[in-house]
Amino acid sequence: MPALRPTDFTGQVVFLGGVKDREARLASDAKTTIKARFNGFSGESHAGLTRPSDNRVTSQHPLGTEIRNTRQFSIVSDEELALIAADMGLERFDPRWVGASMVIRGIPDFTYVPPSSRLQFTSGATLVVDLENRPCNLPAPEIEKDAKGFGAKFKPAAKRRRGVTAWVEREGPISVGDSLRLHVPDQPPWAHFPF
Repeated sequence: MPALRPTDFTGQVVFLGGVKDREARLASDAKTTIKARFNGFSGESHAGLTRPSDNRVTSQHPLGTEIRNTRQFSIVSDEELALIAADMGLERFDPRWVGASMVIRGIPDFTYVPPSSRLQFTSGATLVVDLENRPCNLPAPEIEKDAKGFGAKFKPAAKRRRGVTAWVEREGPISVGDSLRLHVPDQPPWAHFPF
């Protein structure tokens, strides 16, 4: 019996980006095509099969512990970016400000997509959703460079709209304009949550 169920929810890639050196700058550079590989994609600073643990997992691992890299991609929704922009008082929110790897359009309430869902692209390339990507203050300086006075407004506006992190399950090319289908785990919610 299949453990994942294809849904009727489809989307489209409207932006691809890569962060060259996250220590130097959080902002991503726009791309037209990437090749998703098991370790992420070439030239992206979040690539790799493993990564040092960060503050998102300090309840499980001491900071800096080598762990599996489930944060190869940072994926945000075009619709949720529009809501963030509106709450911040901006006409448009540039996904490069948050170092987005990908922006998709068409999947409602994208940040709430269940963990372990799959995003399968035209080429067959498949990304596994890990977790919600919680907003932080790191994008504020990038926002300030282009939109003075708006950086501090990001974190509250992005709550439950920051998208998800993901990792590569199946390799393949992904291009701006490609379509994708959402596949979700065929599993009921855990009865003890929230605990």
